[in-house]
Amino acid sequence: MAVKFELIKECKQTKARLGRLHTPHGIINTPVFMPVGTQATVKTMTPEELKDIGAEIILSNTYHLYLRPGSKLIREAGGLHKFMNWDRPILTDSGGFQVFSLGPLRKITEDGVEFRSHLDGSKHFMTPELATEVQMDLGSTIAMAFDECAPYPCTFEYAREALERTTRWAERCKKAHNRMDQALFGIVQGGMYRELREQSARELVELDFPGYAIGGLSVGEPKPLMYEVLDYTTPLLPADKPRYLMGVGSPDCIIEGVIRGVDMFDCVLPTRIARNGTAMTSGGKVVIRNAVYARDFTPLDHECDCYTCRNYSRAYIRHLFKAEEILALRLVTIHNLYFLLRLMEHLRKAIAEDCVPEFRKRFFEKYGYDGEEI
Repeated sequence: MAVKFELIKECKQTKARLGRLHTPHGIINTPVFMPVGTQATVKTMTPEELKDIGAEIILSNTYHLYLRPGSKLIREAGGLHKFMNWDRPILTDSGGFQVFSLGPLRKITEDGVEFRSHLDGSKHFMTPELATEVQMDLGSTIAMAFDECAPYPCTFEYAREALERTTRWAERCKKAHNRMDQALFGIVQGGMYRELREQSARELVELDFPGYAIGGLSVGEPKPLMYEVLDYTTPLLPADKPRYLMGVGSPDCIIEGVIRGVDMFDCVLPTRIARNGTAMTSGGKVVIRNAVYARDFTPLDHECDCYTCRNYSRAYIRHLFKAEEILALRLVTIHNLYFLLRLMEHLRKAIAEDCVPEFRKRFFEKYGYDGEEI
């Protein structure tokens, strides 16, 4: 296998796991958060800056890179790692979520999905084989099988048909995949139905992928429902392989996911809210555009030692946003990604010391988490 998961320790009080994922592009310490570089770049960040803040793996997107600049061009450039000057691991999403998010612009068949580009309206047909071929062209460290992500809410019948199609497509992806230095992960679907999640996990485990993602969550369902699905889904997945919860990046959901045995996370949240002027801090969210910070000469977070917090005040960053300066976006992005990467470090330490519940309690008390979005 192109990747090998080493399970180092399991928390005595929870299902949290400490591990290492060995890959051709380096070791990933888990649990891990993966910054999202949808179009072969993490917005406003250079690869060197990502390394400086401790990013061990990033995510890019098959759908977007297939449309622009094209996977053949990237292959000609030497692959995605060389193209974007990133020599650490890269995970590529298959594009399934993006295609299915197009709504009326796409049509699902057993063969694949016909869709129109959001860029120019041109017509395309994405099959499991093409999604796999594109990712092999990109040369990512980890590729994802093409799946159908059922919306929330949806009927039992809709979720069942989507998961069974996902299994058939996973078989086709595995058959088409022949790149030995790249791992192909399967994606568990089934909506919010326990019976279907169990069916999906069982069928995908039989296909023996080197890793498994849990898809179809964080799509609008209440958080307690997501945690309930994780409670009964993660135990269905092999203990000796990594478990990846797709599209989750808020601190509360990451902590709750780790407690339930998840090893890998990704989300655009920290970079997206940074561009809107919101910082994640140890004391909760800071909306830096607010007038209350106009004369606040303290750092974004007194407990943070990132580049932004070492050098700039809330007042200065607010000024940059008001002046519409690009540096504002960069400074808060650096901070938010650093904040989440440090959170993962703290979680790994808590697992090693068997104190995850205590860490969770302290973090939520300080963060001011009351069950709402953070």
